[in-house]
Amino acid sequence: MKKVEKLALLLLCLVACSPEVWACTNLLVGKKASVDGSAFISYSCDGYGFAGSLPYTPPANYGPGALFTSGWGGQRPYCDIPQSAHTYGVIGNINEHQVAIGETTFEGRPELEDTVKRGIDYATLMMLALQRSRTAREAIHVMTSLVEEYGYHSTGESFSIADPNEIWILEMIGKGSEEKGAVWVARRIPDDCIAAHANQSRIHKFPLHDKDNCLYSADVISFARKKGYFSGKDKDFDFADAYNPLNFSGRRFCEARVWSFFRTYCAEMEKYISYIKGTTDEPMPLFVKPDRKLSVRDVQHMMRDHYEGTELDPTKDVSAGPFHSPYRMSALVYTVDGKKMFNERPIGTQQSAYTFVAQVRSNLPDGIGGILWFGLDDSNMTVFTPVYCCANQVPECYSSKYATSDKFSWKSAFWIYNWVAGMIRPYYSLMIGDLRTVQNGLEDQFANNQDSIESVALKLYTDYPDKAKAMLTAYTIKTAEETFHAWKTLGEDLIVKYNDCGARDSKTGHIKRIPASEDYSREVLKATKDRYVVP
Repeated sequence: MKKVEKLALLLLCLVACSPEVWACTNLLVGKKASVDGSAFISYSCDGYGFAGSLPYTPPANYGPGALFTSGWGGQRPYCDIPQSAHTYGVIGNINEHQVAIGETTFEGRPELEDTVKRGIDYATLMMLALQRSRTAREAIHVMTSLVEEYGYHSTGESFSIADPNEIWILEMIGKGSEEKGAVWVARRIPDDCIAAHANQSRIHKFPLHDKDNCLYSADVISFARKKGYFSGKDKDFDFADAYNPLNFSGRRFCEARVWSFFRTYCAEMEKYISYIKGTTDEPMPLFVKPDRKLSVRDVQHMMRDHYEGTELDPTKDVSAGPFHSPYRMSALVYTVDGKKMFNERPIGTQQSAYTFVAQVRSNLPDGIGGILWFGLDDSNMTVFTPVYCCANQVPECYSSKYATSDKFSWKSAFWIYNWVAGMIRPYYSLMIGDLRTVQNGLEDQFANNQDSIESVALKLYTDYPDKAKAMLTAYTIKTAEETFHAWKTLGEDLIVKYNDCGARDSKTGHIKRIPASEDYSREVLKATKDRYVVP
């Protein structure tokens, strides 16, 4: 791909991940809250117009005077940043030392965005941290030191930062165009807890004297006082209230996704539906202890959530159409006959470019312990394949060479996933079972194979670490390519099975006409009265 095209793609991502489309979701699971001692963070990059791929940057050594030249997609920073003498290998959003980073954007106070083209944008900041950090704390130090020195050129941002021993949420917002830098606070998530963020600042009050579990910029409170955002005592300072005051969108489109995760694994969080609906104001906690421990499969399934089983479930009203689709084709907010209306914004959404669940483990060498369970397009209708953090090649089907936003390619997993999902969405309840059969079969296979693959790699690793890394790289490529071809076959099967809006029986070949759901048909009768009633 040409450099101009790469830059265009990144800019599309940065625009698409702006709060106007309420993009991106992160779920976090501490190592003592998981079934096997793994820590997890998940991320969906939800942006219209951005074609997802899996980038790789190899480790490198640099001499004096070398400058950092480009982050994801070839984006250059707005300032000259000296290169580190040595940088670590990065594949996707995880580096060779099992440091993983995700993000969600919150707009925050608009006057705090630096509109001058200077400093470091959030995507470049993430890449710099991954290239320079061996732990989550190091990543926080790298990110906060860089914006202090060079400035910050993005709106408010929540970062999930994980290593095998700690998971943190770092929230950061700039100081506007007249003042360089950013204010920020970082909270460590307890090992036995889960957390989440989704385009709304979630750190409220925080401990001022607990450096083991809370870090913050020296002026995070004084700057808020200077700007008139806060006037109380330091102990009462609330970062989210000061820098990202809650409104309807923040509750219903953002905090609702956090609530859905929390209430699924912690029954007492069900009560916060009143907060989501705006009838109470007590915010949800930053983290909760789950009722049971979570697996990587649990987190993968949660990334597909559409509020099923709750009163926000979008499949339960007439707007879901004749096949109970959780997707909506209209804008998130729209106007009808002078009334402003909205659609629910769940975790799973059609405009995702890519998604992952990062699994990091302290009981294994870095090259084996870190996995990016990676999928392209909609998290609900993708397959999470294992990408080991030691991998030094990208599966061809995940390459940016074929994933361009303006041209379909049969060689791109991103476009094949989009092709299949595009067939299913209008006929959701009719077709989703076919997808689930293939999807669960592949993901269960990868989960079941994990121990045996890693036991072989572990035996090699002690004496032949390069062979172990080559083996896991080959496995990363193999699972991605096999899944890619399985998804092509699924698309072909769906076209044949449901041709002309019927359903072909695979055994008899008989084609059955499929009626709309009864509840939808009832709504049609109500709206059209006797027009379609047989006399």
